[in-house]
Amino acid sequence: MADPNKSSPEKRPRMQVNPPVFIASAALILVLVVFAAIFTDLAGSVFQATQSWISDTMGWFYVLSVAGFVIFMVALAVSSYGGIKLGPDHSQPDYSYLSWFAMLFSAGMGIGLMFFGVAEPVMHYTSPPTGSGETVEAARQAMSITLFHWGMHAWAIYAVVAASLAYFAFRHGLPLTVRSALYPLLGDRIHGGIGHTVDTFAVLGTLFGVATSLGLGATQINSGLNYLFDVPNVVSVQVVLIAIITVLATISVVLGLDGGIRRLSELNILLAVGLLAFVLIFGPTVYLLQTLVQNTGSYISNLFSMTFNLYAYEPTDWIGGWTLFYWGWWIAWAPFVGMFIARVSRGRTLREFTFGVLFVPVGFTIMWMTFFGNTALHMIMEQGITQLADAVAADTSVALFQFLEQMPLSSITAVVATLLVVTFFVTSSDSGSLVVDILTSGGREDSPTWQRIFWALLEGVVASVLLIAGGLSALQTATIASALPFTVIMIFMAWGLLKALHLDHLKKVTLLESRVSPVSPHAPVSWQRRLRSIVHQPKRNEVLRFIQETVKPALTAVAEELRKQKLDAQVGEGEDGRCWVEVRHGEEIDFFYSVRPRAYEPPSFVMRDTGARRAQNLKYFRAEVHLGEGGQDYDVMGWSQEALINDVLEHYERHMHFLDAVR
Repeated sequence: MADPNKSSPEKRPRMQVNPPVFIASAALILVLVVFAAIFTDLAGSVFQATQSWISDTMGWFYVLSVAGFVIFMVALAVSSYGGIKLGPDHSQPDYSYLSWFAMLFSAGMGIGLMFFGVAEPVMHYTSPPTGSGETVEAARQAMSITLFHWGMHAWAIYAVVAASLAYFAFRHGLPLTVRSALYPLLGDRIHGGIGHTVDTFAVLGTLFGVATSLGLGATQINSGLNYLFDVPNVVSVQVVLIAIITVLATISVVLGLDGGIRRLSELNILLAVGLLAFVLIFGPTVYLLQTLVQNTGSYISNLFSMTFNLYAYEPTDWIGGWTLFYWGWWIAWAPFVGMFIARVSRGRTLREFTFGVLFVPVGFTIMWMTFFGNTALHMIMEQGITQLADAVAADTSVALFQFLEQMPLSSITAVVATLLVVTFFVTSSDSGSLVVDILTSGGREDSPTWQRIFWALLEGVVASVLLIAGGLSALQTATIASALPFTVIMIFMAWGLLKALHLDHLKKVTLLESRVSPVSPHAPVSWQRRLRSIVHQPKRNEVLRFIQETVKPALTAVAEELRKQKLDAQVGEGEDGRCWVEVRHGEEIDFFYSVRPRAYEPPSFVMRDTGARRAQNLKYFRAEVHLGEGGQDYDVMGWSQEALINDVLEHYERHMHFLDAVR
């Protein structure tokens, strides 16, 4: 008989899709694209009105939720849950630290740093949220705001989704889809309509997010080519650029995660580090190192105050156009980036994952924004190159190239920058295609190649159609507005993850600390009898009889021997049937060991369709050990007198070690 786990090429399914998600996603994409392309003005006004309502009415919810995500992830990392692996306990990471960080950075926000590294600090410098522009204080504030927008909060949003997906997929064997993160709350209902809806929403956010970024990024590449080779800066050229990027992304997707995306990501990080080093060396080096230290300190010291700042006492539209816009954008991208991060993080502990996702990319981002942003500000403030500010105000897509023009070797660095923008877009597109394919195939990672090609090409088609029709900005606004319902989903994902981690940790602690019935070689018990003892749920009378016939004689024997050793040991009984031995040590802390009956509710499968009276009768009891500190959460029912005596002596020996330590 052939091995069913081995699949030959001719037997491999030609299609592996989850029909409700695949069909619903494709249909909704078609409807929304047609709407945004044909009714561009109407779509823009509807989406813009929705985003304005969210900013004005629900801004506090965005700010509070994002702050909660940061606190949640940091708390998980430093808690006892941090040692839990995103995979089986024996699993090892699939990728080296270099490859892992490179893929995190490339998929997460690499392209955004190219677009806004120069533009955003200059824009905040000329038009700050409060106070006058083009001052020293405005420059300081500009860098603080920029680092805040691109710092830990964005990565915490990604981390909540990524940690949830990786944990449930790799540790508990659920599909690598967004719905799986809701399993602790919904149970098997995630496989029904609710789960299909959540995954469909994630597909729409991912595809439209990547498509709009692809279209907007084409304008920056076009600006670079216009600067280098006088290529016309027109829509037709940008459509050709989208086609080229889509072809490259398709090739990368076909090569797979290891062959394509990983290698491109490593190339990205090498080019980015090279460009960063160039700006540091040929820019105002000492000034940049000074501002790096000061910007880092300012970011850390102002983190909490900026996190909760809604400008409530000085109302302004600025927060809706910047901070809330960014939070919405990161949340809209969270299904895509979070799932990709989850896919490449298998085998890492939750603590390692959190520190890697939160702090390593943020550290690189602070360096990038400081070196590019502060160099640009230095050019404007100290060197008098005011045309850079004018160029940024006119067209943010040319900001990077106008900036490089003011530095040595501008023609070479412009080529490197353009190449870097292209590779960043290729990695974003192929990563997005991979994620959408996984979502629409029900979490399968070995789907047929044509499905990955289909989604990669669809991203390019959507971006091109909207770019030609002028509907990209409308769809971008819609993507941001859609972040509100997904914020609610993320809160439930965090709740579900916390519940699952608590159970996982409790199981680990129980396995390490629980005591099992000892087996005496002098009086062996058959395994059948031991099994019956494990599954048997004794009633109160059985436990009381055990305490009287076994526990009390064992404790009495211990007390008698202790009295022979000139110690004050007494045995006592309580009204509820408990029995104890107490050893008094004068001015030092006394020793106390007790066995008492404790009632428990029967398991849910026993309680099904049971009335209240019968449920009371079904309660079972355990003979639990209590020390002076309280209950020890283990049952001695069925133990022999010898085993009980050894348990008392073990606890008493530990107590004596404690007294020696505090004397």
